[in-house]
Amino acid sequence: MELPLVVGVDGSEPSLRAVDWAADEAALRGAPLRLVNASLWERYEGVSRATGADRPSEQVMVEDVVEAATRRVRDRRPGVNVSADVLPDDPVSVLLHEGHAACALVIGSRGRNGLVELLLGSVSLAVAARADCPVIVLRGGHESRPAAGEHRRIVLGVGDGPHSSAPARFALQEAQARGAALDAVRAWRWPGREPTDQPPVEGEPARRNERQAVEILESALGGPAADHPSVELRLRAAEGPARGVLLAAAAEADLLVVGADRHHGHVGLPVGRIAHAVLHGSDCPVAVVPGRAGTP
Repeated sequence: MELPLVVGVDGSEPSLRAVDWAADEAALRGAPLRLVNASLWERYEGVSRATGADRPSEQVMVEDVVEAATRRVRDRRPGVNVSADVLPDDPVSVLLHEGHAACALVIGSRGRNGLVELLLGSVSLAVAARADCPVIVLRGGHESRPAAGEHRRIVLGVGDGPHSSAPARFALQEAQARGAALDAVRAWRWPGREPTDQPPVEGEPARRNERQAVEILESALGGPAADHPSVELRLRAAEGPARGVLLAAAAEADLLVVGADRHHGHVGLPVGRIAHAVLHGSDCPVAVVPGRAGTP
């Protein structure tokens, strides 16, 4: 049985954009689409779900939300197998539970002030930090959102360690589904370079750092790429801070893929420093892939 793509819906504009994107994505993957709404009204009111005219207004509202989202998918992508459900729990718990049996989770972020999200957290950050499957976050605040696959270009941020193969495999699968090129990017820094207007000085230490970045790219992509020979793969080592390098690379991309650095993240950054940074700054959807996702 093929695992569904799951998208959280709450009736807001960000969630409706996520529904549209997920419908396109499900069509590309040939995957079923599952819409879920988290509602705690039954728990707070101490009542069971009713039918007909006796339905409480809260129940009517949440059921209308998922019904409208379902119609939206069917109008946009009639060939997609779509199902929907209202689940009695908080959004993070619902999405984490659904992620146990999903190929990926899709979330529309409201994209509020970055400092507020940094201090208080958000549904997207909490889910990306703990989900078993890849989590794809579409930031709010952008009035126009390209359809999945419009640019035919995926960007992969290549990190350190043995878990880098999982994001690589996911990015290659996405590129193959879209008929897109994959740009695998690794940032590197000039030794001892401080922020300055002066150009960096050429030398062996700098060349060594650049070669090391290229070697990391080749190691992370060599094995996974062999399983996707039709994907145009471009390896790029770019000098600069990782956040700036990745955001620039993803400026005209369909998807930016990064790993979830859950074991080495700084305090308050449960998905890792780089994933946290791009989730707050990317103009395209960001897929945060846990280390074990996509591994044999």
